Amino acid sequence: MTTVYLNGNFIPLEQAQVPILDRGFIFADGVYEVIPVFSGNPFRLKEHMERLRNSLDGISLQLDYDREKWQSLIDQLLALNRVTGDSSIYIQVTRGVAERNHFYQAGSTPTVFIYCKPLQETDVSRGVGAVLHEDIRWEYCHIKAVALLPNVMLKQYAREKDGSIEAILYRDGYITEGAASNVFTVTGDTVSTPPKSNRLLPGITRDLVVELISASLYQCREVPVSKAELLQADEIWITSSTLGIAPVIRLDGHPVSGGKPGPAWRAIDTIYQDFKRNQ
Repeated sequence: MTTVYLNGNFIPLEQAQVPILDRGFIFADGVYEVIPVFSGNPFRLKEHMERLRNSLDGISLQLDYDREKWQSLIDQLLALNRVTGDSSIYIQVTRGVAERNHFYQAGSTPTVFIYCKPLQETDVSRGVGAVLHEDIRWEYCHIKAVALLPNVMLKQYAREKDGSIEAILYRDGYITEGAASNVFTVTGDTVSTPPKSNRLLPGITRDLVVELISASLYQCREVPVSKAELLQADEIWITSSTLGIAPVIRLDGHPVSGGKPGPAWRAIDTIYQDFKRNQ
């Protein structure tokens, strides 16, 4: 039986409930975070907690949980669920329960929910498919908000179009990110990824990959990547906490990198896998 944390209590998942007037349900007024757990150890926990804090600040949601408290709650949850292998921690914080009104009241009690489940990693070793689509989301994508309907629609579009797992998004002719991932391109010995801005989520895996590339034979640039540059790239990758580094071998039905993972991906993914094992 899965145990979850909800508003100060550890309880069975089946008993976890929130009131119908919770603003997370009524307005999607909340943020979330997903933390991978490898061999029982939360991965890059400090960085994930910093991003959660930035998301809370981004919507002016006050919560008196410091990093030590989050660490304690996560440790307790992993222990209660006897997690020793690969898993993921999901955290959601909403502004709490209030009479339905667009204006939110200061001092309301936030709803805090945490649960863990086995990590269902996608096998990306043979590459994955993606499609291109205009970015239809709001302008504050650096906030990890629970309002994910556009992302859901974009992911579903990719699946229904040709069985792809991701939609790579563009706005004003430039790549922003994937519907649930960050994007990298490879041209020669240079790896490029769009710079951080309000148009994309500051991915924890993205930042790690940038670090790892800098210590390799490749060079990494955080620069605007045009749609034309993406289409002409030797390799395309997407990254996320659950995917790791996934090589895109098909884009809108057309082969990328000869329809197989490229040499740059193999080199950087080897470094990434070593880093995970030795964290």
